[in-house]
Amino acid sequence: MDRPVTATPRARLGRSGEAVARRFLERKGMEFVAANWRCRAGELDLVMRDADIVVFVEVKTRHGEEAGRAEEGISPAQGRRILAAAEWFLADHQELEATVWRVDLVAVTLDPTGAVERLTHWSDALVSG
Repeated sequence: MDRPVTATPRARLGRSGEAVARRFLERKGMEFVAANWRCRAGELDLVMRDADIVVFVEVKTRHGEEAGRAEEGISPAQGRRILAAAEWFLADHQELEATVWRVDLVAVTLDPTGAVERLTHWSDALVSG
């Protein structure tokens, strides 16, 4: 699916945060697999490999914290959608289906100039069940 030529400010903010998160995770030694992967269950912001583990990364980005911290943005319903999308991804990528996987959260807070003010990474941020 092609991205629209003119993205909304919210979409641009999200893509900016995803780029920051990807660079951060790659510096930690993770390997990029996919970004913005979509299926009927939802969208996966980033898919990375951490050695032999597939990591589905939800990225939350905010300008400042007036509306709350970035990491407070995952609702239980969204968590269920992320887990379902992860299962769809694995089913769609047969070579990864038997691989151990987890869901991480990267929260990015930008200052008014767009510079990273705070970045927090939680490994195993969501669990099924």
